[in-house]
Amino acid sequence: MELDEQVKARLLAPTFWHVATVNPDGSPQVTPMWVDLIGDHVVFNTALGRVKEENLRRDPRLSLSCVSTDNPYDRVEIRGRAVRFVVGDEAERGMDLLARKYLGTERYEWRIPGERRVMVLVEPTHVRHTVGVEPFRRGILPEG
Repeated sequence: MELDEQVKARLLAPTFWHVATVNPDGSPQVTPMWVDLIGDHVVFNTALGRVKEENLRRDPRLSLSCVSTDNPYDRVEIRGRAVRFVVGDEAERGMDLLARKYLGTERYEWRIPGERRVMVLVEPTHVRHTVGVEPFRRGILPEG
């Protein structure tokens, strides 16, 4: 799935995204996240052992969504699959890059002692960018 330039710009800007994963009981789990773009993959970073990381290792499906800071009716949803989990120095550097983007600091200063980071790469499978009222899906118009 190729991302258009507007969606890429939103991913490259310091915009907060909500990442939704599936809990073992099927219920949703949603977290606001910093994201970025590496090649064709959406990327975010979390700590090993967090619920979203465990959910994605069990079930790689996820959804990301955000609204424009200028217009809350301008929104993007990206559905996809977590295709790679990166740990170690590369994940630590990735977290520092996100801190630069979102905080303007050289390093991510909120690390918890003993925490180990994991960078999650997401392959988009469906992208929807909507501005204004979302149209009804074909064949789902209300009667009347």
